[in-house]
Amino acid sequence: MSDSGTADDIMGATYRALCSHGYADLTMQDIADESDKSKASLHYHYDSKHDLLCAFLEYLYDGFVDRVGDPEGEDPRARLLALVDAVLDKPEDDSEAFGTAILEIRAQAPYEPGFRERLTRFDEFLVDELEAILEDGVADGTFDEGVDPEETARFVVTVLTGAATERVTAGRPTECTRRMLAEYVQTHLLAESPEVEA
Repeated sequence: MSDSGTADDIMGATYRALCSHGYADLTMQDIADESDKSKASLHYHYDSKHDLLCAFLEYLYDGFVDRVGDPEGEDPRARLLALVDAVLDKPEDDSEAFGTAILEIRAQAPYEPGFRERLTRFDEFLVDELEAILEDGVADGTFDEGVDPEETARFVVTVLTGAATERVTAGRPTECTRRMLAEYVQTHLLAESPEVEA
């Protein structure tokens, strides 16, 4: 879609419609009703609801990368914990209804290759970010040389995904996950500091 303003308008309408109707009951007309576009106009840009939602997931991915990518920190440990915080901190403009709708879309991923492909990008981006931080930390001695960056990154992403799911399905806060991951970094990843003589 060449007109970025039109694309942003449609993405905003899709967000509002998902919050109001959820995934299962969402129609193109619902999205049109949340915008100044007609249903026919939406179909001009997107062949189907599935195509529009695939585009919406790409839009969310771009925002996610901007929000959590390249975390700041004076060392690899600080950068890793900053990335964990960025993922666990729910954006201020995300409602619980929207979280539920996204979880519904994620539940369709095994049956919808378009959804699966786009949702996988979120996880792979996080794995890549974490793996790079862990590799830097092993190289500079922050993390133990026995740490496997790829396996550790995939483990942390699995924990973060589970925490996000429980926040939506059970209303469980993420503070426990945040605290336990910080403890995991401290006890399992950091290289042992040499003892300082008194």
